[in-house]
Amino acid sequence: MSVIDNLPPLRDVIAIHGLSARKSLGQNFLLDLNLTAKIARMAGDVSGADILEIGPGPGGLTRGLLASGARRVVAVEKDARCLPALAEIATAYPERLEVIEGDALTIDPLDHLTPPIKIAANLPYNVGTELLVRWLTPETWPPFWSSLTLMFQREVAERIVAQPGSKAYGRLAVLAQWRAEARIVLSLPPEAFTPPPKVSSAVVQLQALPAPRFDADASVLSDVVARAFNQRRKMLRASLKGLGSWAEDALLAAGIKPTERAEQVSLEAFCSLARAVAARR
Repeated sequence: MSVIDNLPPLRDVIAIHGLSARKSLGQNFLLDLNLTAKIARMAGDVSGADILEIGPGPGGLTRGLLASGARRVVAVEKDARCLPALAEIATAYPERLEVIEGDALTIDPLDHLTPPIKIAANLPYNVGTELLVRWLTPETWPPFWSSLTLMFQREVAERIVAQPGSKAYGRLAVLAQWRAEARIVLSLPPEAFTPPPKVSSAVVQLQALPAPRFDADASVLSDVVARAFNQRRKMLRASLKGLGSWAEDALLAAGIKPTERAEQVSLEAFCSLARAVAARR
């Protein structure tokens, strides 16, 4: 699919606007409109939704989302060089694309979005994990978004969907799977991008659950999980001793052996531990 609208191919767009990818911005452009359209379809039915896109670059995924019938796309782009190319897309899709220039870590786009809201993005590598954690840890749940369709380095994607007992299992898996259904829906080799990164990539789909899987205080769970995995090679009674002299008692109250390591503890058990810690505090 080299043509999905009346706009030029992405390679031409990059050449016209001089959009060489910048490593400092975590940029790796996906230029195959067949792939960007495929990723857009993985966001599900977008016809009645506003889509938040982070780091659209030359607009490949943006065009895929709009061609798939997205009600509106709000795109946050830090690189001013990309704005003229995105403006051309906005002209081709009147009143359906709004581009916000700025840093996604400091901009609150909610004033520009109307529910239902989905997030779809080929995230810049240097901010992807931080943005995901923010979206997974709002003050209230359910969040403002119903689903996330996000491109990550393959290693990060595997950490999001990892199960207990695996090396990839950690804080990201617990935070993601506590409140969402997470699965890898597409894998991409380095050569799919320009320039090719040194690692493979993958698209992760996360569907927000109406409520967390197990009862726990979000801040306590986040604290406990961070402490446990910051020293993942240690037994839990050692990695959690900073909680207080009662840490081992809290582990026992949650049904967790103090000699276990963090990667052996299930999501449900971590939530039980968070409740035990909250009771102690």
